[in-house]
Amino acid sequence: MTEAPSLRTPLYESHVALGGRMVPFAGYDMPVQYKSVLAEAKAVREGAGMFDVSHMARLWFRGARTLEYLEHVTTNDVSKLEDGRGQYSLLPNERGGVVDDIIVYRIKEDLFRMVVNASNHEKDVAWLRRNNDFGVDMTDDTEQTAMIAVQGPSAVGILIKLSGAAEFGDKPAFGIVNAKVAGIECFGARSGYTGEDGYELMCASGDAAKLWGALAGAGVVPCGLGARDTLRVEAGLPLYGHELSDDLNPIAAGLGWVVSKTKQFIGCEPIYKARAEGTAQKLQGVRLDSKRLTMPGMAVSVAGKPVGELTSGVFSPMLDCGIGFAYINSDVKLETPCEVDVRGKLEPGMIVSKRFFKRA
Repeated sequence: MTEAPSLRTPLYESHVALGGRMVPFAGYDMPVQYKSVLAEAKAVREGAGMFDVSHMARLWFRGARTLEYLEHVTTNDVSKLEDGRGQYSLLPNERGGVVDDIIVYRIKEDLFRMVVNASNHEKDVAWLRRNNDFGVDMTDDTEQTAMIAVQGPSAVGILIKLSGAAEFGDKPAFGIVNAKVAGIECFGARSGYTGEDGYELMCASGDAAKLWGALAGAGVVPCGLGARDTLRVEAGLPLYGHELSDDLNPIAAGLGWVVSKTKQFIGCEPIYKARAEGTAQKLQGVRLDSKRLTMPGMAVSVAGKPVGELTSGVFSPMLDCGIGFAYINSDVKLETPCEVDVRGKLEPGMIVSKRFFKRA
């Protein structure tokens, strides 16, 4: 049986032209790096970098009962959103697991936008349709659009310069800006996946290469999946399929802050129970004393006893050591010395907060 060919984003040719090393990811050919993962991560921390995130799916929801529907299928309080604002949230299942982690944007009372993970695109759409008893119209414009994340301490200033729109600097986290950037109509949301300030820009797929080129010309460094993974682990941000899954309760992942305390939604009972009673394990950070590269599946032990295993692992250029996430037995406290089995060698480290980096 032959495998289906990989999909390509509207920026594929731009990546190849820049020498991007292309790899399969979530069904797409994506750049893992251009020159150096460490250099690209540094560019985001010190200036501005950009990522092609067009593989992530973009959905629209319309209709008089859209708010009621989204309250039913997501964990966060959608009712608290004002026009032009978004929020990080989850699609829960009946067991209290996570179908996907998402961002919901309210355009107006009966019009919302949602961004979901590329690897869950078809699953999410099927789930959302199956639970739509509210007469809401859902459309998928992933193929008609592209999305570029511009991240770093210089990102907002560059977008203001390219657009002439000062409101890029005025919006709160997850605030929306509709403006022309380098002459291209963009839907911009003040969000990202690096721990840095910046925007995720959505535009027509036919305009993506021009927008990418204009950003590069303004000094924004093209970055690949390798830098994106490094940055998101440093910032304590989960990745679906690693820290989140259909069988993992979001309370164990430390995501109680995106779960309503009052509303009724799919799977709320087991999630509320986990919040009240606690979970056997919870997601923590692990920092090695050495520069060894950590990877998912590596066992973590305390005083010779197994306490969990890594779900993600990277080398952190910011901390100059190996770091990762692990589901650790809940009775193990932070700042507890530990050991990680790195390819047969027990490497000393420490169990720490998963927020390795936070911009002051």
